[in-house]
Amino acid sequence: MRKDRLYFYTFLAITLIFILIAGIAVQYFVKASAHQLLAAQLESGRREAKEIASLAGYQLESGLNKQTVVQNIQKSIQNTNLESVFVSMFDWSGNEICNPDITKVGQKVAPNESIVSTVDDEITPEDFYTLLMSNQDKGGMDSPEDIEMDTEIIYLYPVTDSDWIVGLNANMEMISGQIRDLRNRFYVIIIIMGFVLILSSVITVRLIGSIYERRLEAEKKILEGEVINLAKLNKALDNYQQKVGEARPVLETTTGSIKTGGSKNRILTYLRHELLPVATEEIAYIYTENTITYVVDINGKRSTVNDSLEDLYSGLDSNFFYRANRQFIIAISAIEKITRYGKNNLKILMVPKCEIDIIIGKNKASEFKKWLNK
Repeated sequence: MRKDRLYFYTFLAITLIFILIAGIAVQYFVKASAHQLLAAQLESGRREAKEIASLAGYQLESGLNKQTVVQNIQKSIQNTNLESVFVSMFDWSGNEICNPDITKVGQKVAPNESIVSTVDDEITPEDFYTLLMSNQDKGGMDSPEDIEMDTEIIYLYPVTDSDWIVGLNANMEMISGQIRDLRNRFYVIIIIMGFVLILSSVITVRLIGSIYERRLEAEKKILEGEVINLAKLNKALDNYQQKVGEARPVLETTTGSIKTGGSKNRILTYLRHELLPVATEEIAYIYTENTITYVVDINGKRSTVNDSLEDLYSGLDSNFFYRANRQFIIAISAIEKITRYGKNNLKILMVPKCEIDIIIGKNKASEFKKWLNK
């Protein structure tokens, strides 16, 4: 149940992050793409307006009368108002002379139909995009199929040697529709990408989680096994210490001491400038540090000895003492607990406490276990 909740929160977090990033990205890409679209349409529209103006000027210069020129221009632009940008022609007073919509010929251009007032005015793609967005916010361009077409004159170019002006008209509804289609395509692409990304991310997280869980389960089993082994080892320690405790009185009764074989009854040590004999049954552990060999008794008193660990160990009873490593000899009776250290090593806790960690390496761990199970 906890894992399912974790996967759900992961899915929710990835989804929220993606929506946030996608929302910002779509706005940026739509705006950048719309600017490119509008720049291309403005460029082609201006070029068309200049060509129509040049054509009209050339015909007038060739001697054709104005009526014929108007008829020729009208034929060339007939029904082009269905395009995103188209041209029309009017005189300086604002009367329509040529228009793709023949019904508008003779009408006067309304002031609100033009966003440029002189032939020197230039509209940039950024300004054009801002104008489109403001009109959309006002709800003026809901559908390209509206009966009354919403147009704006965005560029003016004069006809040479005449009072005519060619105007570039923008079909605002159609251009807005193109931008809406562009935005919708981006949303569709983002939704598909988001679905694939989120689904693949959740599947990947689940797979990684499953692998991690199996690894944790394996490590848990190994740890449980080690804990059981340590429990057995500490139990063996207790049993061995009990046997040692039972053996000492018997040895003392039968021999008057605990000396067995060639082992020593006591070790001669130094405490400052005094000689101090320490009985072997009172030794907790022996260790070396900075080339000095120390003997620590069961009361925590520390003295020094001139012999090496090797010489000392050879004179001690191996039933009661164990060479843990190159630095330590430990007494079975002073071991408090055995714990795990690293992966395969053992750590021995002593009474009295030793400031230096007593570690039995993995190579000697099995030997130490056999020693405890004697």
